[in-house]
Amino acid sequence: MGSEGPSPVTVHVTGFKRFYGVAENPTEKIVRNLQSFVEKRGMPKGLVLGSCTILEAAGQGALGPLYELLESSVINQECGSPNQGQVILLHFGVNSGSHRFALENQAVNEATFRCPDELGWKPQRVPIMSSDGSILQSRQTTLPVKEISKSLQQMGYDVVPSDDAGRFVCNYVYYHSLRFAEKHGIRSLFVHFPLFLAIDEEVQMQFVASLLEVLASLNLQ
Repeated sequence: MGSEGPSPVTVHVTGFKRFYGVAENPTEKIVRNLQSFVEKRGMPKGLVLGSCTILEAAGQGALGPLYELLESSVINQECGSPNQGQVILLHFGVNSGSHRFALENQAVNEATFRCPDELGWKPQRVPIMSSDGSILQSRQTTLPVKEISKSLQQMGYDVVPSDDAGRFVCNYVYYHSLRFAEKHGIRSLFVHFPLFLAIDEEVQMQFVASLLEVLASLNLQ
């Protein structure tokens, strides 16, 4: 059999439940409704929505389900053919003080929670992975954040690249995901969303669909 074109991109999406100070986490609703939304709209060519998972808004509380997802994302890849395709771990979290979307370029090896997470944990200046060294250590995504942001801006979305994912649960999950992605030769990206009060739900759902289209169009090697 000859070449049948580029192999598919499989995307695994996570969001978070509500947490202290955020009564409704938009990413919980977005991720819960994403499968049906993109099916109605039509899945971007060359993209497979592998899974949609809602994580606890807690550092260590999110790790069990997160690693289940991470491990399952590579099992199929390792058992499959060389043409299995690319895997992207796509994480969504809320920044309640923002009025725009932000694509996070990196995560830092520091857990400093401004308030206790949903399991009551409030670490201060603690390395997320002590084996990685100091809290100044960072890990970067291998996806072209500026290029993706520019494509989405041209579609009319208020979105910016960011180098600061905070030091709370979002950064905590992203750091673990980037570390896993680097080890297994896959990719990870974290996106911060505003509240629905800032950008309404329909526009946020359209944004995610557009983001999936942009990811599907990337020439990932």
